[in-house]
Amino acid sequence: MAHTRISMYQPPDINPAQAAIAYGCRALPKLNEELQSEDLLTRQKALMALCDLMHDPEHIYVAIKTGCLESLRALLKDSNHLVRIKATEVLSIMAAHNVGREGFLEHDIIAALSFLLNDSQTACRVNTHLAFKHLAQLPSGALGIVNSGLIPSLVWQLHTEHEKVQEILLGTLAACLLEDANEALASRAVPFLKEMLLSKNDNIRTRAASTLTAVSIPLEGKKQVCQYDVIPILVHLLKDPVEEVQANAAGALMYATVTTEGKYAALDAEAILPLLNLLSSSLIKARLNAIKALTMLAEAPEGRKFLQAQVPIFRALEMDPSAAVQRAAQVAIKVIEWKP
Repeated sequence: MAHTRISMYQPPDINPAQAAIAYGCRALPKLNEELQSEDLLTRQKALMALCDLMHDPEHIYVAIKTGCLESLRALLKDSNHLVRIKATEVLSIMAAHNVGREGFLEHDIIAALSFLLNDSQTACRVNTHLAFKHLAQLPSGALGIVNSGLIPSLVWQLHTEHEKVQEILLGTLAACLLEDANEALASRAVPFLKEMLLSKNDNIRTRAASTLTAVSIPLEGKKQVCQYDVIPILVHLLKDPVEEVQANAAGALMYATVTTEGKYAALDAEAILPLLNLLSSSLIKARLNAIKALTMLAEAPEGRKFLQAQVPIFRALEMDPSAAVQRAAQVAIKVIEWKP
């Protein structure tokens, strides 16, 4: 006689919005076929399943060999917004891994993604910027973005996008401008960054100061930092409640004060005392940047005269746990004690 029994086990975890994944080596080829399906629901389900699989670098490698990148590139032009959102999400996950970043460069994904920078869907734009940010962590990836001619568009979006995208975008630009800052300088990056240094958002201030450091490396960047009167704001940020902001502001000053104009702008803004205060920071980067910025200011007679009384502080830093800080302190002492 049959009996009704309730199983002790939980029901299987089945997601009706996700495609069933085939067993073993057949999984990704099957999903790739479904990505190319004319049926909208099939494409959507395949993308949902692919999002889960792409967190594993081994799956990314197989996906690239299977041809999934070509399929995803085609889906970036899909008329359905959910397909575009999930396609960019898959790509942003892939770009978080080195094998995925290399695949982007080999299959020209940068150009395909660039068309979505102005997509009507915020989630799509966020995913696109995340993919670019991850890609830029690889020097060849950052150079790929620069060579694609995207820098002017990315700089302009600093002014037009909302804060969430701005945070991601600043990380991308900081890495790209280390490779080549010329296009950014020609696109008014410095005044846009100056505006963002005044943001109430801690992350934006931190990343804006970091990006300004990168843009200040070439001579033209140093000139524009002075031209747009950014140095007083950087000096103010040396006293910011966020230590990372302080460290990045000191880094920007380190480069800006290489020129004579930058030195005297920083001296006029009374940068020496807040920089001296950073020498006791818990962040190695902050101590190192502050020492190097003070070394630049010590090259001016007025700065050297003021800092001569502070030599004992630099001598104490010769015992710093960081070898880089020790070396920078030794150089600073030589510059401060130099006599014509």
